[in-house]
Amino acid sequence: MSPSHRRIGKPAALASLLGLLCVALIALVAFAWQPLRSFDTVLARSVHHRAHAYDGITQVNRVLSDWVWDPWTLRALCAVVVAGLWLRGARRMAVLLAVTCAFGTLAQQTLKALIGKERPQWQQPLDSAQYAAFPSGHAMTATVTCGLLLWLLRRHGVNGAAWATAVTVAVVSVLGVGLTRIWLGVHWPSDVVGGWLLGTLTVVVAVAAYRRTEVRA
Repeated sequence: MSPSHRRIGKPAALASLLGLLCVALIALVAFAWQPLRSFDTVLARSVHHRAHAYDGITQVNRVLSDWVWDPWTLRALCAVVVAGLWLRGARRMAVLLAVTCAFGTLAQQTLKALIGKERPQWQQPLDSAQYAAFPSGHAMTATVTCGLLLWLLRRHGVNGAAWATAVTVAVVSVLGVGLTRIWLGVHWPSDVVGGWLLGTLTVVVAVAAYRRTEVRA
C-alpha cells in the first residue's frame, strides 16, 4: 500500500469505528434504553446536588460554559481562522473549516429536532438552555473547533512546547465544557458523550476528505 493510501486509510477506519459508536448511542437514546436513562438520572442528580452545595464552583462553571466555551465564541474563533487562511491563499483549507463547522452545527440541530430528548428538569435550576438535549451542542462544537485547529497546527509544523500547550488547551476545553454542562444541570451525561463522539467523527471525516482531495490533486 502506498503512503498516500495509508494516509487515507487510517482516518477512514477511525471514522467507521466512530460511526458505529455514534449510531449505537443514538439508537439507545432514541429508544430510551432504560439502563442508560437510569445512569443519566443517577449521575445528573448527584452532580446537581453538589453544584448547589458549591456555589463558587458553579459560578465559575457558568462563566466558562456561557462565555469562554460558548458555541458562538468558538464559532467566532473558527471564523477568524477561516478568514486568515483565505487571506493567506489557503482557500481550500479555509473552505474545509467553514463547511465542517457549518455541518457540525446543522448535524447537532437536526439530531436535536429528530430525537427530541428532554433536558433535565429541576426544582431549583442553576442555568437554562434552549432546544432539545441530545447531543450537547457545547460539547460537539468544542470538539469540532479544537480538533480542526489542532489538525491545522500540526499541518503547519507546530511541535515541541507549542504543540503540547495547544493539545492541553484543546483537551481541557473539550472535556471542560462537557463537564460544565452536566454540572449546571442542562444536559444528561449521554448528551455530552454524544457531542464528543459526533464532534470527533465530524473532524475525522473532514480530515479524510481533505486528504483524498490532496491525493487526487
